[in-house]
Amino acid sequence: MTQQETFLTAEGFQKLEEELHHLKTVRRPEVAQAIHEAKMDGDVSENAGYDEAKRQQAFLEGRIMTVEAMLKNAVIIETNGPSDKVNLGSQVTVQEDGYDPETYIIVGSAEADPGEGRISNESPLGRSLLGRREGERVKFKAPGGTVEMEVLRIE
Repeated sequence: MTQQETFLTAEGFQKLEEELHHLKTVRRPEVAQAIHEAKMDGDVSENAGYDEAKRQQAFLEGRIMTVEAMLKNAVIIETNGPSDKVNLGSQVTVQEDGYDPETYIIVGSAEADPGEGRISNESPLGRSLLGRREGERVKFKAPGGTVEMEVLRIE
């Protein structure tokens, strides 16, 4: 099985490295301590604390493996200043008819945070914007139906 590339900004790569460090140096010992304490309580076969600690450990180890794979397969998004086309890493201002303009940064799915204006290149809007130029209109399907927007500015 080949690993899928993870598109990250330099900032996103650093955040994942920090998360991995925290998981390994802080969370892993905390969970190990919780397991140890639960074992000290006696019979683990009917120990809810032990079961919960083991679930936390499984989740934690899964997240560590996921973050390690994302970092290993990271492709850093290079932003070389303004471009005439929307690319990964571009900051794009768009406007839907009758609404205020909105600005987004196109990032890889690992960094997507729509509430912070960071949309995935794999999202319907992100996918429709890639390769577009200022003044072009894009259409994409959203949960509420088809949306059409104009690309106002690319930075």
